[in-house]
Formats: sequence, C-alpha cells, structure tokens
Amino acid sequence: MSDMSVDICGVRLKNPIITASGTFGFGKEYGEFYDLGLLGAIAIKGLTLNPRAGNKPPRIAETASGILNSVGLENPGIESFINNELLDLKKYNIPIIANISGNTIDEYGIIVKILDDMVDLIELNVSCPNVKDGGMTFGIKAESVYQVTKIAKESAKVPIIVKLSPNVTDISEIAVAAEAAGADGISLINTVTGMKFDIANRKPYFENIIAGLSGPAIKPIALRMVWEVAKKVRIPIIGMGGICTWEDAVEFLLAGADAISVGTANFIDPFAPIKILNGLEDYMIRNNIAKLKSLKTISKKNNIYE
Repeated sequence: MSDMSVDICGVRLKNPIITASGTFGFGKEYGEFYDLGLLGAIAIKGLTLNPRAGNKPPRIAETASGILNSVGLENPGIESFINNELLDLKKYNIPIIANISGNTIDEYGIIVKILDDMVDLIELNVSCPNVKDGGMTFGIKAESVYQVTKIAKESAKVPIIVKLSPNVTDISEIAVAAEAAGADGISLINTVTGMKFDIANRKPYFENIIAGLSGPAIKPIALRMVWEVAKKVRIPIIGMGGICTWEDAVEFLLAGADAISVGTANFIDPFAPIKILNGLEDYMIRNNIAKLKSLKTISKKNNIYE
C-alpha cells in the first residue's frame, strides 16, 4: 500500500488531491456524485467580506483547449458562508481551504480574523484578472504581495497560502516576497489573462473585456512556473493549471509541487479528482514508489531544480 499522504503547511492531507477554488462551489453539487471525504482537501469558492454579484453575463466561453471565465468573484459573502455552508463541509472530515479576496490590504486582515479557526487553511487570492478591483493590483507586484501576506499572517492562527498570478514578469520573485512575509505555502497558477470578441456585434465578448483562461491550454505554463518557484522557496507548493489526468498530476509533482489542485477538469468530468487519485495510486504501485513525497526527491536527485 503506497503512502499518498502529504503535509501542507503543517496540515496532513490523506492524499495530494485538492479541488481548485472557483470550480467546486462549496462542494454540494459534487457530493452527489461521490464521497468528498475521499479527497485530500477542498478549496472552496472564493469569498469576499460582503456578498458580491459578480460580472454580468456572459461569463464563460469555451476555447480550443480550456475556458475563459469572467465570473467576477460572485459569492454570498463571509457571513452567509459561515451560517449556511461551513457545517456541511465539515462533515466530510477533510481539511477545508478558504479562498479569500479583499478590496484593500486591510480587508484581507479583517476576513482572516473572521475565518480564523473556522477552517484549516486560508488561501489569499491576490490575482484575479476578471474583476476591476480587489486582487489584480495586489498580485502583480512583489511589494503588494508582501504587504497582503504580512497583514494576513498577523491576523491568522491557521496557515496562510498565497495564490500567485502567472501574469507577471517573474513569478519566482513574487513567491519569494510571499515567503519573506511569512506565507506558509504557495499555490500556483491562477488563470492566464485572455479575451474574446463577439464578431457579430464587433465588440468584446465579456463586459469586463479581460477574462481568465484555464484548462489544458495553460498546463505547460503552469508546470514551468511551479518548477521556477520550487527552485526559490522552501515552503510547500500546491500546483494547479490544466490538470486533467493522473499523468498531469505526476508531472506537477515532479516539477516541485507537494500537492495538486484540480479545477477546470471538474466541469468536464465531475469524477476527475477521483480518477486522478486512483491513477496516481496505480502509478505509484507499478513503479514501487512507497511514499508520494519521494517523487519530489527523485527530481532533486535528477538536478531539475539546479
């Protein structure tokens, strides 16, 4: 029996499979397909301090190998999440990762204080390309990422993960700033900026114009960025971006990720996380890999982080 457990910021996950924020809601819909307790952890839909209506439709557009989304952080707000969703999530007895966004640096600290001790980890969304305020301006500069991380850490007892934007010149520089500010972990990557035109009306398809591209199309970019960050930081890394199969998961683990997050694949196949989990376990058995963390050790021996 292979040991698939991982340690993320001091929190033990029975396996490395996490559901990506923004693609899994609060788990209810997917809980109708399988036991969510089989997962390593759940990263819930992104939350803001107050309810947010999000962007006007259309919000989603398919691409040749992924989707563009301009949802705009629609969510019921922190109070509604605590009152209506949290207890249902806790019944699965797996770690809960709360993804949060603030309109100001101070607001991140306020949200963290409210959620602290209610969830197992908090993920700071400092990089959402499809909203006009909150997130985007913070995630593209090392200094602002440092400030957001620092105030979150000052307000938190639970571990803080910083979710990084790929829409920067040097993502490793941003990761180093987050680590210096006290981040317990890094998750990457968020969506890549893109756009689409409505050729019938000869105008941008999305009201917000810019949208976030996710899915298989961004996997090579995400892999490269995980590898770059793994060379620079010592804290755990959650890799994400186009993971659809167990083979994808193995690649991210070899690139330096300690765990992986499944996002857009959930829209294609609600069983994707479980299929990836089963495939990863079979891979370990076939290759006589006793512990999942040894995949990262193998990469270090092959000097891929040099």
